[in-house]
Amino acid sequence: MEIRGFQELIGKTFLERDRLRGLPGTFAWLVEEVGELSRALRMGRREDLDEEFADVLAWLASLANLCGVDLEEAACKYLSGCPRCGSIPCACPQ
Repeated sequence: MEIRGFQELIGKTFLERDRLRGLPGTFAWLVEEVGELSRALRMGRREDLDEEFADVLAWLASLANLCGVDLEEAACKYLSGCPRCGSIPCACPQ
Protein backbone atom coordinates (compact mmCIF):
# COMPACT_ATOMS: atom_id res chain seq x y z
CA MET A 1 0.00 0.00 0.00
CA GLU A 2 1.25 3.47 -0.82
CA ILE A 3 1.06 6.40 1.57
CA ARG A 4 -1.67 8.20 -0.36
CA GLY A 5 -3.79 5.06 -0.58
CA PHE A 6 -3.46 4.51 3.17
CA GLN A 7 -4.39 8.12 3.90
CA GLU A 8 -7.43 7.85 1.63
CA LEU A 9 -8.52 4.62 3.34
CA ILE A 10 -8.21 6.25 6.77
CA GLY A 11 -10.22 9.20 5.48
CA LYS A 12 -13.02 7.00 4.13
CA THR A 13 -13.08 5.08 7.40
CA PHE A 14 -12.74 7.85 9.99
CA LEU A 15 -12.93 11.38 8.51
CA GLU A 16 -16.55 11.95 9.52
CA ARG A 17 -15.75 11.08 13.16
CA ASP A 18 -12.49 13.04 13.01
CA ARG A 19 -14.34 16.16 11.89
CA LEU A 20 -16.80 15.81 14.78
CA ARG A 21 -13.92 15.33 17.24
CA GLY A 22 -12.05 18.26 15.74
CA LEU A 23 -8.39 19.04 15.39
CA PRO A 24 -7.54 19.31 19.13
CA GLY A 25 -9.25 16.00 19.95
CA THR A 26 -7.67 14.18 17.03
CA PHE A 27 -4.25 15.54 17.93
CA ALA A 28 -4.78 14.36 21.52
CA TRP A 29 -5.48 10.84 20.23
CA LEU A 30 -2.28 10.93 18.16
CA VAL A 31 -0.29 11.96 21.23
CA GLU A 32 -1.89 9.17 23.27
CA GLU A 33 -0.94 6.62 20.60
CA VAL A 34 2.65 7.93 20.56
CA GLY A 35 2.69 7.32 24.31
CA GLU A 36 1.48 3.75 23.76
CA LEU A 37 4.21 3.29 21.14
CA SER A 38 6.74 4.54 23.67
CA ARG A 39 5.60 1.89 26.16
CA ALA A 40 5.71 -0.82 23.48
CA LEU A 41 9.27 0.18 22.56
CA ARG A 42 10.34 -0.06 26.18
CA MET A 43 8.71 -3.51 26.53
CA GLY A 44 10.09 -4.76 23.20
CA ARG A 45 7.20 -7.09 22.33
CA ARG A 46 7.02 -7.39 18.54
CA GLU A 47 3.22 -7.78 18.31
CA ASP A 48 2.74 -4.63 20.38
CA LEU A 49 5.19 -2.69 18.21
CA ASP A 50 3.37 -3.61 15.00
CA GLU A 51 0.03 -2.56 16.47
CA GLU A 52 1.26 0.71 17.97
CA PHE A 53 3.18 1.79 14.86
CA ALA A 54 0.00 1.14 12.83
CA ASP A 55 -2.09 3.18 15.29
CA VAL A 56 0.34 6.13 15.22
CA LEU A 57 0.37 6.05 11.42
CA ALA A 58 -3.45 5.95 11.27
CA TRP A 59 -3.86 8.87 13.67
CA LEU A 60 -1.20 10.85 11.79
CA ALA A 61 -3.16 10.25 8.59
CA SER A 62 -6.37 11.36 10.34
CA LEU A 63 -4.72 14.57 11.48
CA ALA A 64 -3.29 15.18 8.00
CA ASN A 65 -6.75 14.67 6.49
CA LEU A 66 -8.24 17.27 8.83
CA CYS A 67 -5.47 19.72 7.92
CA GLY A 68 -5.67 19.07 4.18
CA VAL A 69 -2.10 17.74 4.06
CA ASP A 70 -1.20 15.04 1.54
CA LEU A 71 1.27 12.87 3.46
CA GLU A 72 2.74 11.36 0.31
CA GLU A 73 3.47 14.82 -1.04
CA ALA A 74 4.84 15.97 2.32
CA ALA A 75 7.13 12.93 2.51
CA CYS A 76 8.81 14.07 -0.71
CA LYS A 77 10.81 16.41 1.51
CA TYR A 78 13.08 13.38 2.11
CA LEU A 79 13.37 12.09 -1.48
CA SER A 80 16.92 13.39 -1.83
CA GLY A 81 17.98 12.22 1.60
CA CYS A 82 18.62 14.49 4.54
CA PRO A 83 16.79 17.79 3.96
CA ARG A 84 19.70 19.73 5.47
CA CYS A 85 22.77 18.17 3.89
CA GLY A 86 21.15 16.29 0.97
CA SER A 87 23.11 13.12 1.70
CA ILE A 88 22.12 9.48 2.05
CA PRO A 89 23.05 8.58 4.75
CA CYS A 90 22.90 11.90 6.53
CA ALA A 91 26.30 13.57 6.75
CA CYS A 92 25.29 16.40 9.09
CA PRO A 93 27.66 16.89 12.02
CA GLN A 94 26.23 15.37 15.17
